[in-house]
Amino acid sequence: MSRPGTVRDRVALPPPALILMGILSLQAGAGLAKHLFDRMPPSAMVLLRLLTSAIVLGFVARKALRGALRDHDRGSLGVAACFGLSLAVMNFSIYQSFSRIPLGMAVTIEFLGPLGVAIAASRRPRDLLWAVLAGAGVVTLSRGGGHADPVGIAFALAAGACWASYILLSAATGRRFAGSSGLALASVVGTVAVLPAGVVEGGGALLDPRLLALGAGVGLMSSVIPYSLELEALRRMPARVFGILMSLEPAVAALVGVVLLGEILNLRQWLAIVCVVVACAGATLGPERPRPAAPEP
Repeated sequence: MSRPGTVRDRVALPPPALILMGILSLQAGAGLAKHLFDRMPPSAMVLLRLLTSAIVLGFVARKALRGALRDHDRGSLGVAACFGLSLAVMNFSIYQSFSRIPLGMAVTIEFLGPLGVAIAASRRPRDLLWAVLAGAGVVTLSRGGGHADPVGIAFALAAGACWASYILLSAATGRRFAGSSGLALASVVGTVAVLPAGVVEGGGALLDPRLLALGAGVGLMSSVIPYSLELEALRRMPARVFGILMSLEPAVAALVGVVLLGEILNLRQWLAIVCVVVACAGATLGPERPRPAAPEP
């Protein structure tokens, strides 16, 4: 990540292209992580992802972090800690889901979290129709045949609930901490939270330099790169447009699953994903309002 203003001077791509690149990076990172699950358990991969994010964000926000513990009261630090815990549980849950059901299915179900936040904040009756459409899509996915592992679906739903909490806690943390220092502090808390499970399950794999490098790559692709691109895009585009473009994430996840992992979905499952994408885009359309989803670090 670069200092505010530096990236803008170098990147000539239009904001929608930055968003799409961020989505592709995030889902490609998820695909790489899942590909490594036979050598690096999901909890260990989550540990490496959060550790990479904490190191990079901590370096970027190092000046602000020096005074964070000294200048903030227990209430503010508590908010940041809860933010970090939601981040840890969200990543742990979605990776556990990835290990059981196709990537596109897991991300589609997880997307109910930010969609729920957007609809809950709305006073438009028509948004209830979008909620029904999204619900129909998820029900269709859950009855999709051999891929519909109930434990994997449950983990995806848990990740979605944590994503909703992440959005709310991200806003609360941003009001209390300058720049990215709050997210950096939360990343440290999240890393500590998953450390025991990651170390116990990872075991000797965490001593393999090649796997450590690949795990760091997952962290960069899934957290640092998309977060940087989304921040830059948001400086130059309305939050409403950002939300519409982010609605493409389930479809991109499904495509990455096909290309990188060979996870072939049937027509019914693709239609279910389209239902959720349309519902997310529809809930975002209308007068300008706070973005329905925060970047997933």
